[in-house]
Amino acid sequence: MEAGNPLLDDYVLGVAAAAGARERPKVCFLPTASGDADHYVVRFYRHFPASRCESSHVSLFRRDCGTDDLRAHLLDQDLVYVGGGSVICLMGVLRAHGLDVALREAWEAGVVLCGLSAGSLCWFSEAMTGYHGASRPVAGIGLIPASNAVHYDKEPHRRPAYHAAVAGGMPGGYAVEDGAALHFAGEDLARVVSSRPGARAYRVDAVSGEAVELSLATDYLGATPAEEAVLAA
Repeated sequence: MEAGNPLLDDYVLGVAAAAGARERPKVCFLPTASGDADHYVVRFYRHFPASRCESSHVSLFRRDCGTDDLRAHLLDQDLVYVGGGSVICLMGVLRAHGLDVALREAWEAGVVLCGLSAGSLCWFSEAMTGYHGASRPVAGIGLIPASNAVHYDKEPHRRPAYHAAVAGGMPGGYAVEDGAALHFAGEDLARVVSSRPGARAYRVDAVSGEAVELSLATDYLGATPAEEAVLAA
């Protein structure tokens, strides 16, 4: 939900529409990592309007959470979008409500799962959080058997912290700059896309006790047909 830039939102809607085989996919937003911030929920509905999809959200910090059966609601979606914020708070609340299990069920049933920042970190076995102070590892849901680091270009401390964690025994994985996104099919990385020219993603692994970083090929979603032809040549 980048201000003025719908490229990634359009991309995930297209993936969800194809997966659900319908023009108006069902999309549920989980703003849990932000404490169900009102402005975030409003922004979601602006970017995912009724003209394009069947939108809903689940608020776990409010008395009226939006549905009587959270598990059934998630399993009925084509796309579940997890917002950013604190991944530590997110994981604690998801586990308390059993939604970590429900999200795994949804994923295994073919529901498309996505998210940014904390909503990206949560899908991996381990991730680097830097929301409150220094970057440090945190356990995720574990759908992707790898680690993840976000905001790789935005906050200088994140890259060296991630390298140190991987060199120190954290599973190898993926780091993404703002505007870049990892598209997985099951556990396998299928494509890297971006909403900004030059935004990149990386594979980071430990080799002989040191972190080695490899830049991944990235498709800019705003490229013109002529630019795409040059890239494909």
